Amino acid sequence: MKLLQVSSALLAASCASATVIERRQGGGGFEDGQPSDGNGKGAPILGGTNHQIDLQNPDNLGRQSTDAGVVPNLKWSFSDSRTRILTGGWVREQVVTDLPSSHDIAGAQQHLTKGSIRELHWHRVAEWGYLYAGSILISAVNEDGQFEYATLEEGDIWYFPKGAAHTVQGLEDDNEFLLIFDDGNFDAVGTTFNVDDWITHTPKSVLAKNFGLPESVFGNVTSPNPYILPATLDPHNVTGGNGPLRGNASYAYYAKDHPLENVPGEGGTLRIIDSTTFPVAKTIAATVVTLSPGGLRELHWHPNAEEWLYFHKGQGRATVFIGNAAARTFDFRAGDTGVFPDNSGHYIENTSETEDLVWIEIYKSDRVEDISLTQWLALTPADIVANTLKIPLDIAENLIKEKQLLIKNR
Repeated sequence: MKLLQVSSALLAASCASATVIERRQGGGGFEDGQPSDGNGKGAPILGGTNHQIDLQNPDNLGRQSTDAGVVPNLKWSFSDSRTRILTGGWVREQVVTDLPSSHDIAGAQQHLTKGSIRELHWHRVAEWGYLYAGSILISAVNEDGQFEYATLEEGDIWYFPKGAAHTVQGLEDDNEFLLIFDDGNFDAVGTTFNVDDWITHTPKSVLAKNFGLPESVFGNVTSPNPYILPATLDPHNVTGGNGPLRGNASYAYYAKDHPLENVPGEGGTLRIIDSTTFPVAKTIAATVVTLSPGGLRELHWHPNAEEWLYFHKGQGRATVFIGNAAARTFDFRAGDTGVFPDNSGHYIENTSETEDLVWIEIYKSDRVEDISLTQWLALTPADIVANTLKIPLDIAENLIKEKQLLIKNR
């Protein structure tokens, strides 16, 4: 037994030593997950570390010499969120306790199987949703007794104002979407109200009087509330009340009905969804961005809100400048979320040579607004720009005066 224990100890020590040697011999640089620039700065990590995370985040190891100062963490991965699995689907969230820098926005991924229903409910905050897989039915009623009853396909969006009663049902075998709420503290008590939860906490005599039905009708309401519940598809048309929500009052946005934005920089595609294109969305504005390989979302900032992001496909990086000589670079990949503080300067770069980078930007605002660094400098007297940046006057005079938005690889 003692011989076996000694052998096990030697094997463990040998494995640990081999790991250190592998790290040292793997080039020892940022691309090998080591905080070393190969020119005398830094050294290999010898203690405990999650090497796979280090490999995915080379910029967190000090790769960018321009990073400086203290910038809080601005990144969270949905893979780090607890997934709540239920009969009929699952949900995982990112709220302010996960990413304290995200004050304005909370997000979630939700999956519904065919027929499954996100139970009838409402929120004290607005809800915005983007369907990226499958097909769903949305149903909602506002304070005037008008209703929404619509089928959405991939790329479509919905918006339920604060307090609007609603539900979502999956129509395909598998359906998945991004949910956005205009309050980072979405899990706070008094944010979400489920109808069966309310029913089971109301005296049956009151229910009978309210609905004009026998008390026995409410004897089988589920408790505790299921959040997601399985059901079969049995569509019924909705009629009556004050009729359907139409035109600018509709809670549904159909992507096929809206053209993409013009992108002078030719680096991808951009779709803006705000009150100019989706009038009912008064508190949440968004862009859906596809950036080509090696492309750049030009240096800019947003004057009206902090920016929350969900990365759907690909990989990229962004440096966020928060003033006072403080900047930090983050690496992002599919499933990550991020937040750029209100008015902070930033860019997003697609670091893949072959794959598009796709993400969604969210703002707690009725409009998407940004100020381009290049356009600002181009529309400022050239002598002032040249003196400030210590660049030749002719270069300052010939800066591009039009926003490029997404710049192709060059």
